[in-house]
Amino acid sequence: MTETNTTRRVAMSLVAAAAATFATNVSAGGHGIDLEGKTVEWVIPFSETGGSAKWANFYAPLLSEALPGNPTVVVKFMPGAGSTKGANWFQEQEYDDGTLIFGSSGSTQFPYLLGDPRVRYEYSDWNVVLASGTGGVAYLPPDLAQKMDGLDASALRDTDFIYGSQGATRLDLVPLLAWEMLGLNVEPVFGIKGRGDGRLMFERGEANIDYQTSSSFLKGVTPLVEAGTAVPMMSWGALDADGNIVRDPTFPDMPTFKEICEATEGCETSGEQWDAWKAFFVAGFPAQKMVFLPAGASNDAMVTYTKAFEDIKARDDFADISAGRLGKYPQMTGAKADGALKSATQVPDAAKEFVVNWLSERYGVTLN
Repeated sequence: MTETNTTRRVAMSLVAAAAATFATNVSAGGHGIDLEGKTVEWVIPFSETGGSAKWANFYAPLLSEALPGNPTVVVKFMPGAGSTKGANWFQEQEYDDGTLIFGSSGSTQFPYLLGDPRVRYEYSDWNVVLASGTGGVAYLPPDLAQKMDGLDASALRDTDFIYGSQGATRLDLVPLLAWEMLGLNVEPVFGIKGRGDGRLMFERGEANIDYQTSSSFLKGVTPLVEAGTAVPMMSWGALDADGNIVRDPTFPDMPTFKEICEATEGCETSGEQWDAWKAFFVAGFPAQKMVFLPAGASNDAMVTYTKAFEDIKARDDFADISAGRLGKYPQMTGAKADGALKSATQVPDAAKEFVVNWLSERYGVTLN
């Protein structure tokens, strides 16, 4: 045997042994990186009042327990430009030691999908370790809710609605388009930094229609419903295994937008408008929030965070504690998270074209 072949065989044996040791450590509960004594900064590109804040604040202490070395996990808020400010900042970061993660939302995904000129981030550069599905609920003041005839929203068409919005190219386009399909006159007040600020406008009487993602609705709006100052109008629904819109598992007694639309004259659940609404609903909610490591993240870091989130999901109490805070939605890791990312950052060209034209005609928003 030549020296070259001997050297090669020794090197291959060492690589194989190292790989086997790493795999054994992972399967035995070990991790690729150790974060003992460190602080993990979890950047959220919204204000501290919205659903993303509630999602991150729910996971942060659990993540601290699950990561090796039990680092402190601190949620940092970086609102601005409907979340593109924080996302653009994250794009400029490179992986260092695993102490920086980023939480995106549908309101981060939509500007990317629509080619918003303010977007300087690229999802394919990031490394997803968790994808969280969610839902959304629209609600009204009691006096307006009483005007509805069962599921028929036609009687609301003579009302001038005010809605606090982060922007028409954000996740808000799902409710804005839905309300327009129902024939409602909803005037958005653009510029709020998070959906929690929209809820505060509703509470103060500055808005008379609102929607919140499930986590924010459960914590922030349920007390209003119990106090009799807010009434749910509809959920956006959820997807079944065949891609059909069905009732949201978190709100099974609440009608979906599809049901309200079918009961309201002039609202169609077929055609290009419906197809566009559904495409952006699918992009924005079944994988509505995701956790990323920055560009250049090592495989060790990916293994570490994926394993940590899998351990969180495997907790005996996770189903109970998450249902009341996040709702009953998939929490995806590994290949499922990769698939969710793909579905969240792609929409059919026809749906994109429809929405781009609608945004221009309805709100004067040009995307080029």
